[in-house]
Amino acid sequence: MANTYLTRTVSSASNRRTWTWSAWVKLGALSGNQSFFTSRSDNANYSTIRIEPDRFHIFDLVSSGFNYQVKTNRRLRDPNAWYNLVVAFDTTQATASNRIKLYVNGEQETSLAESSYPAQNYEGFINRNRDHYIGQGGNQGDRFDGSMSHINFVDGTALTPSSFGSTDSTTGEWKINTSPSVTYGTNGFFILKDGNSVTDQSGEGNNFTVGGGTLTKTEDSPSNVFATLNPLETNRTPTLANGNLVIQNNNSAWKNGYSTIATPLTGKYYIECKMISNTGTWYTHFGIQEINDLANNASGYANYGDGANSWSYGNNGQKNNNGSASSYGDTIETGDIVGIAIDCTNSKLYFSNQGVWQNSGDPTSGATGTGAISITANKNYFLGGMIYSGYIGFNFGNGYFGTTAVSSAGTNASNNGIFEYNVPTGYTALSTKGLNL
Repeated sequence: MANTYLTRTVSSASNRRTWTWSAWVKLGALSGNQSFFTSRSDNANYSTIRIEPDRFHIFDLVSSGFNYQVKTNRRLRDPNAWYNLVVAFDTTQATASNRIKLYVNGEQETSLAESSYPAQNYEGFINRNRDHYIGQGGNQGDRFDGSMSHINFVDGTALTPSSFGSTDSTTGEWKINTSPSVTYGTNGFFILKDGNSVTDQSGEGNNFTVGGGTLTKTEDSPSNVFATLNPLETNRTPTLANGNLVIQNNNSAWKNGYSTIATPLTGKYYIECKMISNTGTWYTHFGIQEINDLANNASGYANYGDGANSWSYGNNGQKNNNGSASSYGDTIETGDIVGIAIDCTNSKLYFSNQGVWQNSGDPTSGATGTGAISITANKNYFLGGMIYSGYIGFNFGNGYFGTTAVSSAGTNASNNGIFEYNVPTGYTALSTKGLNL
């Protein structure tokens, strides 16, 4: 998250010529410089690994001049992807281009925007007896906004990505190795393994501490990617926060958020939405939006409930479809949690408020559709919402609204995702595992 970073003071320098850094990252913000790993002496002397603003980049700055910098031409702009980023650093190599190798999802990046390499046997700031930071540039700037997992640092060896992942023989995708078999070395570490623990799992005892912000645990992971809101969607784009799970809108104008994953033609899915706060005159709607209804909207935007294949539940207690509103359920107050259950198999939609299904709905009633809103069959839908003034949060199964965990997790028969209220039997989270259940 943008306000969170980790820190560790390295008390004794180790191998500053040869090391490997690997992490799995999911981007939140897609703009600005965002640091993953930094060692700093002062504002004019430091080394950092970062995104700038959407390219993988490593450099060493000495007295305000670059000692080396290597940056990819490839742009990392998929807000739904977990990227495995690896830096293999070895200045003992005779060939300059072998001294720094950047890898993205197992592939070495050879098309480079910057390719200024360090001198042979150069000793950089990383692994020096200085403060090391994860998630910021060391001067409280260049904060990372997103999620990180399985961060490995290997002291003394330049490794290939095969230590941290492998290619799936069926899908061809790069998949995570959750337990690398490597020799970590004196200052090596392995943190954020399957959770938000900053305790070193390498056996070297090189623990980090939270230097600022709140380090939250997410169910979203490289092996099970959960939906978030899509920052690339340009229709009335809001300000997104907390890993693209909160819409922040103080503009007194409609701002919409759409999920990065759309529903398939069949299956049953559940998410939760929360009215976090409101300012001044406010309105909010939570609902579903069919992909083509959004893309083909002639006015350049699509409000939830405005299109022929869009339905929403508003704060005034009304349901909306194709621009027409009618009475439906309870009003939505600040702090209320709204559940959306979409049954794509039977073309039915249900909304709950504070765990109570509105219109006496029963999401488990199948084709009968007790209390359901009937939706168009054989369509792919985004899930999300919009607000006129205030903040709204979305829990696609991560177990948090913003930085606040659900107060008491409900039951979930699919064991996929953590929600405040009981997930209806037969429904699951909108995630890659959920799509395959």
